[in-house]
Amino acid sequence: MAYLDLIATSAFGTESIVARELKKLGVSETRIDNGRIYFKGDYTTIVKSNIWLRCSERVLMMITEFRAEDFGELFEGTKSVKWEDIIPENGIMHVTGKSVKSKLHSVPDCQSIVKKAIIEAMKRRYRRETFDEDGPLYKIEISMLKDVATISIDTSGAGLHKRGYRLSQGEAPIKETLAASIISLSRWSPDRPFIDPMCGSGTFPIEAALFAKNIAPGLNRSFASENWPQIPQKVWLAQREEAKNLIVNPEMDISGFDIDKRVFKAAEMNASEAGVSDCITFQKKPVAELSSRKKYGCIICNPPYGERMNGGGYINDLYREMGEVFSRLDTWSLFILTSYENFEKAFGRKSDKNRKLYNAKLKTYLYEYFGPRPDRVRRRDTAS
Repeated sequence: MAYLDLIATSAFGTESIVARELKKLGVSETRIDNGRIYFKGDYTTIVKSNIWLRCSERVLMMITEFRAEDFGELFEGTKSVKWEDIIPENGIMHVTGKSVKSKLHSVPDCQSIVKKAIIEAMKRRYRRETFDEDGPLYKIEISMLKDVATISIDTSGAGLHKRGYRLSQGEAPIKETLAASIISLSRWSPDRPFIDPMCGSGTFPIEAALFAKNIAPGLNRSFASENWPQIPQKVWLAQREEAKNLIVNPEMDISGFDIDKRVFKAAEMNASEAGVSDCITFQKKPVAELSSRKKYGCIICNPPYGERMNGGGYINDLYREMGEVFSRLDTWSLFILTSYENFEKAFGRKSDKNRKLYNAKLKTYLYEYFGPRPDRVRRRDTAS
């Protein structure tokens, strides 16, 4: 079996989570770099990773990598690839690019050279000067980093965070992939209560419910590689059917609260579209009224912070109130994402751990407060 070189991209700080997801899909080895997880697989692996990866941004097929300090080297290195074996005669060749610390710093020029080289390579088989480009999309990326050219093809199309359920959103929604990453980091399981006290358009509760029900995040959306002749439709059909058969219905206790009636309604609509409206209780409630008699639950939230709200005074007051209210839930674990540098001081409690994550291009920190593990408490009580 000929294996392909594949790349799963991710937000900085979540690479290890994506690598763990890939291993669950049967990938034996991964190599992690900044925002990228390298692995090998076949075309079925491309299908499975697009349908199942919750925390990755995209799945790329790496085509070639070579040194290019001038446009001649970029042209010849690109042309040497057997593009005629990859792209059909009517394939749409859309080239994007980026350049960092390279002599070839003009991205438009790099894109143009790569497109010309691919067309020259296609002429070897098809014996024609122009191509109609009215078939399946091949989104080709030329990435220049320190004079090394990496050329890859995006197999996903729209980013994997676009699950298809978000009909409406609040003013500053968190990406679905980042929300899923934070839930994974929390080690939450469906047998524990889950609350997002500032749920906005409902991303955290919805992603938690999708995880609990084992619903593949890409089950109800399409992908660029779905139209490639290399991947038979029967492969996509088989993988989607298998994903449907793996859905489970455990008992779960997931709640989302918010004081904004408009985004609260959006959360209900989104949950319904995701097929998990029966799993989540949404309620209009301010943070000050949050309470629960349940134990060993998990609070995950993305509250307002400096980049999203004007006025440091309001933020300080909100975080102080959160600290007071959350402290009453002494067996609960807390995971709070914010870019506010004085969070711990305002919250009134130093975190057990904090982790740098990027919410789009904004640097944030996930402050983690660990409650007692329920299984450990049970074992201790049993021993007593």
